[in-house]
Amino acid sequence: MGASTDGSIATLRVGMIGAGGIARVHMEAWRALGVSVEVYSTDGGEALAAEYGITHVATLEDLLDRVDLVDIVTPSSTHRRVALAAINAGRHVICEKPLAATSADAIEITRAARRAGVQVYPAHVVRYFPEYEALKASIDTGVIGDPAVLRFTRAGEAPRADSWFFDEADGGGLVLDQMIHDLDQARWLAGEVGTVYAVQNPATVDGRVAPIVTAHVILTHVSGAISYVQGFWGPPGLTFRTSVDVAGSGGLLGYESPDDGAVRVDVPFAAAEGDYLPGTRHADDPYARELRDFAEALAGGPTPRVGLEDGILAVALAEAAQASIVSGRPVAFDADSVIAKLGEAAK
Repeated sequence: MGASTDGSIATLRVGMIGAGGIARVHMEAWRALGVSVEVYSTDGGEALAAEYGITHVATLEDLLDRVDLVDIVTPSSTHRRVALAAINAGRHVICEKPLAATSADAIEITRAARRAGVQVYPAHVVRYFPEYEALKASIDTGVIGDPAVLRFTRAGEAPRADSWFFDEADGGGLVLDQMIHDLDQARWLAGEVGTVYAVQNPATVDGRVAPIVTAHVILTHVSGAISYVQGFWGPPGLTFRTSVDVAGSGGLLGYESPDDGAVRVDVPFAAAEGDYLPGTRHADDPYARELRDFAEALAGGPTPRVGLEDGILAVALAEAAQASIVSGRPVAFDADSVIAKLGEAAK
């Protein structure tokens, strides 16, 4: 079972695992790509299937028997278990960020995928937003010289206060769930990181993050560049905003989401009632572009711009930030040492 190798994704059979808010984002993207999707979820799967006119499959095992690829959109703490089940069944995997709740789990997923000969892609969708693509292209072509100082902000309404997002053992809190977007961006734009320093206010208590919380992470890159990353989960109704500025040796480039009541980042449609995810106005949906990139790779196309090692290192950076928050001190970071833990599987 598998996608064709002639560059077409029309025959790809996708099994979605999970039925939360982000599942609908992925459903809209798969629908735009004309790809067949079935869904399995222990919570909300039948309702999602009815909403989109697709098949709800009763068990994970049954779903794995019916598809070529699984799209994991479940809580972060379940990613390892679900990904390994799919890999062991010989199925390719797309996994919403973070790739796993810990870098050790992400490494285990990577080892398993390489042993099984299947492809696994972590869904870091911000790499597919045109504003960030333009920044990357400008840096790569030397338009602003060498990056020196980078600033990232990401702020919006917090998830529902009693949800798994606020349990650091389940969702990882603000840093692993929300700020991982910009930790990945900082590394993508300015290269590997040597030191991580972070603070959070208010502090996590008994493993629970406060309903309204902010964190700041300072990354010192191996190149000498410095990235300042700010994340904020705010009160209900807070308009989602994101920004990025990159100052280089030869100039300055940046992007800030428009302050006109419209939001342009993170999802391709207006959020449903009670859903904290913001909407976007991009004519070419970044989620569809991301999923198309992955699907075309499965069909023999080019290697996508985000891979397993990117997923591992994003989680490892979030872990380093969380360790710094707890200790109050900078944490040394070595990407080579993290990836070396893959051992022979990395060769």
